[in-house]
Amino acid sequence: MSHPQMYDQGDPVYRRVRDLALGLPGAAEKFGHGRPMFYTVKVFAYYGGSIKVDGVYVRHEHSILFVPDAEDREGLLNDSRVFRPAYVGPFGWLGLDLSLDMDWTEVAELLDASYRITAPRRLIAELDGRR
Repeated sequence: MSHPQMYDQGDPVYRRVRDLALGLPGAAEKFGHGRPMFYTVKVFAYYGGSIKVDGVYVRHEHSILFVPDAEDREGLLNDSRVFRPAYVGPFGWLGLDLSLDMDWTEVAELLDASYRITAPRRLIAELDGRR
């Protein structure tokens, strides 16, 4: 069963997230469950997510889902823009609502951190070589 598309390809927030994610070495985009996913060997980010409230899924249309650095996790959870997403939250993923006080530098840093946790060493070395 195919999932309906749950994002707008022309959405400027999606386009900016896409540009940041695909700017990382070896990153590619695929689609699943109606949403874009960014990956190398493993997925390092999703665009859009949801939370479950009283048995109902509430969408966060303009958000990224990412794997946080372990040392940043608690601080991120104290941020009102951060949520534990449905489905992947139990596996350590967090979501950042981009409709609330968005900071593109922060978004890039979170994507970078999630990428570094999931990407192969050779791609991380390539990224470090760019800097």
